Amino acid sequence: MTMQNKLTVQALQWTGTALKVLDQRQLPEKIVYDEYNDADGVTEAIVNMRVRGAPAIGIAAAYGVALSVRKHYAQSNHWRQKVTADIAMLAASRPTAVNLFWALDQMKAVLAKQLDNPMAAVLACAEKIHADDIAANHKMGELGADILDGAKGVMTHCNAGALATGGYGTALGVIRSAYQRQRIDVYAGETRPWLQGARLTVWELAQDGIPATLIADSAAAWLMKSGAIDWIVVGADRIAANGDAANKIGTYSLAVLAKQHGVKLMVAAPTSTIDWNIDNGDKIEIEQRNKNELLPACYIKEDSLVSAWNPVFDVTPAELISAIVTERGVILNPFEQGVRSLKNAI
Repeated sequence: MTMQNKLTVQALQWTGTALKVLDQRQLPEKIVYDEYNDADGVTEAIVNMRVRGAPAIGIAAAYGVALSVRKHYAQSNHWRQKVTADIAMLAASRPTAVNLFWALDQMKAVLAKQLDNPMAAVLACAEKIHADDIAANHKMGELGADILDGAKGVMTHCNAGALATGGYGTALGVIRSAYQRQRIDVYAGETRPWLQGARLTVWELAQDGIPATLIADSAAAWLMKSGAIDWIVVGADRIAANGDAANKIGTYSLAVLAKQHGVKLMVAAPTSTIDWNIDNGDKIEIEQRNKNELLPACYIKEDSLVSAWNPVFDVTPAELISAIVTERGVILNPFEQGVRSLKNAI
């Protein structure tokens, strides 16, 4: 794909017969691509966070379906049942990222048709999902940069860049576009416990020649009080119809702090991240990951009195969000109207 090939950072690469996934757990020390030839491998890559970020998860899952068709179509008269089972497996990989289910629905719609060449049809759909995401990111970048005009500093949380999408990024796409127009100071929170900000965001920005300043998560309030930033720009894994947004754990904290300090909060996400079927964020399932991801090794034993609570996401209510930026347009002060006006926008 032409647009994809122009990207400095690529989380996903389709080879024609396999999906290459940049193992984000090893960044920035090592740049390692793992190659997957079936849906089982792609599912494992999603579960274990080799690939992460809602749009990228959806794209990877779409390619996973293509690999499933490629594997089963020539081997079995019951290939549809086997592909359906693989789709169910992929759907169970991560519960919060709505892009995963959106992408799988797109693939199921293609498979529901009478197809002369199922592999060509599903691959074309997966490649379109990938290319459309990159195009949407560039559109969001320009719309978000318009809003940031005149800002002297921004902060982002987690990683919502090319690593988390088909390319360019949602929140980092906005920051990239804004930086191209004028010098803007960029701050990134470290984003515990997986340190996506420290390992991924500042590394990715550096690949594009954009200076970034890393801060400890606990320094965010003091940074805001200093007056160094005007906006916090984040992505989202699921947005409810009223504008409530689920994003990486710690986003809600930043939103509350931003309200106190007069800093505005922007959520940048494609419309595929909007769950039109839920009215508010209370209905968003929050993934709980293994406590061992958080605990030091000395506490991982049967008789330990120390446990851990490890939610991966939190939900920021719409009243704390200043703008939601999508490829279909911008919603300012979403608490007043939600996001339903975007559903049929061109």
